[in-house]
Amino acid sequence: MRIPEYENSTPDPSAAINAFHQRHVSLDGIHGSVQVPEGPTQFWRNWRAYVGPALLVSVGYMDPGNWGTDLAAGARFKYDLLWVVALASVMAIFLQILSARLGIVTGKDLAQACRDYYPSWARWPQWLFCELAIAACDLAEVLGSAVALNLLFHIPLFYAVLITAADVFLLLALQRFGIRTIEAVVLVLVATIGTCYFIELFLIPETTPNFREMGHALLTPGLRQAGMAFIAIGIIGATVMPHNLYLHSALVQSRKLQKNSRAIQGAIFYNTIDTTVSLLIAFLINAAILVLAAMTFYGKTSVEVAGGEIVHFAEDSDWIRVAFLTLAPLMNTAAASTLFAVALLASGQSSTITGTLAGQVVMEGFMHWRLSPWIRRLITRGLAILPAVFIIGVRGEGSVNDLLTLSQVVLAMQLPFAMFPLLHFTSSRKLMGDWRSGWFLLIVGWASAILITVMDVYGLRASLAAAWQIITSGAS
Repeated sequence: MRIPEYENSTPDPSAAINAFHQRHVSLDGIHGSVQVPEGPTQFWRNWRAYVGPALLVSVGYMDPGNWGTDLAAGARFKYDLLWVVALASVMAIFLQILSARLGIVTGKDLAQACRDYYPSWARWPQWLFCELAIAACDLAEVLGSAVALNLLFHIPLFYAVLITAADVFLLLALQRFGIRTIEAVVLVLVATIGTCYFIELFLIPETTPNFREMGHALLTPGLRQAGMAFIAIGIIGATVMPHNLYLHSALVQSRKLQKNSRAIQGAIFYNTIDTTVSLLIAFLINAAILVLAAMTFYGKTSVEVAGGEIVHFAEDSDWIRVAFLTLAPLMNTAAASTLFAVALLASGQSSTITGTLAGQVVMEGFMHWRLSPWIRRLITRGLAILPAVFIIGVRGEGSVNDLLTLSQVVLAMQLPFAMFPLLHFTSSRKLMGDWRSGWFLLIVGWASAILITVMDVYGLRASLAAAWQIITSGAS
């Protein structure tokens, strides 16, 4: 696909960047709202100014959709799939670095670039596919928050799903205070998740990790047992979120950059650090979920919980609910289950915030439509709540895993539509100038996208079969 050259082309892409900023912007309430230091300043002062966008993006890599696959991996195969979590995280880091670079250099987010440089007929299907993926991701967040409310306060899951609609007021309140407040709240939520898992892994005596085994699993990758490939595909599919590639390229524009080569180079440098650190935190949390499941569930077929009830473990177990019910007796402390549910609630709420922002980015970028944030949030949450309410109402509370499976199928199908345009744009000298991807980013980026796509296609048949069974078995 040909990308047109800029008018009055110049070897210094700063002139092109100046031209780009005279156009429609997404998230205009926060666009260019954060000042960054000018000229040479201390590293930490610069880093504090730029840190934040990648943190918002990182919550998509530890949302409730990841929990199910990580718990299943640890419970069934102990540490043997830890390398897949690491590989998925590394690929995600490179893709998000490219997304940030696109936004910084061009002043466009990925949705705007697709609208401007691809044929007009492609705009509608790209937008609709992306909206479907955001709704699917929001479905996982609805379920995560609802299950956490159900486990903590014993609210029936059906009503807990309905209660999650009220979180629209949380985002509305936060947006009034600007992007820095949103980043701070998400930081608190991420810190809550991390703290809960730190306590469960290192302060409860029954769960001291075996670092030698973990290191061996990381350094000897392989799919040695039946069923490992399917779980591995699920981990990768749940890790790289398509809407994050759109969102990150918009969020980096919340910083008010000087439009010159030095400022652009500095912004790329500090956002690369922000991305690497934030997604490393997401990796550690995902690894902690897998490790916790490995230490508490691996090698067991059942456990007796309070009241004498026996909870059996199976390949198709609802691992999120099983974990809550069984962590307390397995760790010999009631706090274990409570910490797990609190972390799950924090995960769902933090992902909710960024999902709404991503919805605004793709709608404004592809279609140039502007909606009030509360209307946008109600639409997105309504699209997620309706299938959840219907399936839970018809099939009962045991269908949470089914809904999570369905959401991951939709996300896997959308992912190539985000990855390949991103790689196309960031490898174009006409669009990126001197900041086009170098050979290392090109090789790693394209290799990551192709590997993710191949694994998604490989697992798509089984996933579609599972999704069809979910849709058609409601009456049974």
